[in-house]
Amino acid sequence: MRENYHPFDIGNQFTIVPPDITPPKSNHFQLIMERGAFGSGEHETTRSCIEILETLPLTGNQKILDLGSGTGILTIATLLLSSGDAWCVDIDKTAIESCQRNCQLNHVNDVITHICGPLDQLEEGEFNLILANIYGDILLDVAEELVNKAASGGQLLLSGILWEYNFDIRQKYQKLGCQLIKNLFLDQFSTILLQKD
Repeated sequence: MRENYHPFDIGNQFTIVPPDITPPKSNHFQLIMERGAFGSGEHETTRSCIEILETLPLTGNQKILDLGSGTGILTIATLLLSSGDAWCVDIDKTAIESCQRNCQLNHVNDVITHICGPLDQLEEGEFNLILANIYGDILLDVAEELVNKAASGGQLLLSGILWEYNFDIRQKYQKLGCQLIKNLFLDQFSTILLQKD
């Protein structure tokens, strides 16, 4: 099936490419993505997360949690920027299947554990990077559990946050021992970068 989008750039280092065309010659990372309902890179929250990921001092052996992983685009981008192991968690079976296909297309599936279900099904902890591009009310509901999953000094990149949720989310995560690093307001949504003390 021919994908109905053309390659496009995100940030300074990535070009999003459908799987059925020859990637354009570029010094960018080629991030191969099937078009999916769970994020192919066009949405402002995905773009802002990838732009922030490019600025992080990612060292080798990242331990990554992607909650609400969708197509896996944020995990794949992180693994292209750095090395490590990732756990992709989503409650939607179709999203997990999409994530697995995209991870295979980008040759990173061997370092990813896919979990279909809620966060409490994940036994792993001590993550030094947590990604969660999901609705603000869910970020409030899972705040304590998510912060507990982070290693000391670990970073939490949260997005999918409508403006009206921004203050409550910042306040809640800061009360749980996180320091605010960045707070970006987009057209409709916002993206927050925190660090666990």
